[in-house]
Amino acid sequence: MKLRRVVAQNLRRLRRKSSLSQEELADRAGLNRNYIGMIEREENSPTVDALEQISEALGVDPVVLFQDR
Repeated sequence: MKLRRVVAQNLRRLRRKSSLSQEELADRAGLNRNYIGMIEREENSPTVDALEQISEALGVDPVVLFQDR
């Protein structure tokens, strides 16, 4: 599986598990809601900085975003 898909699926799963909308997650991470949506739809590859911000907003280790499930 491509890494972009793994990150997208993990991001969506973790966001939903936290009961957050894309907008709520984006606000917590200091990112644009459209950017979060584009990552989840595999339309955009997140930067390392964005992954760090997202993982902090979700309260998870960044490595979790890369784990193939």
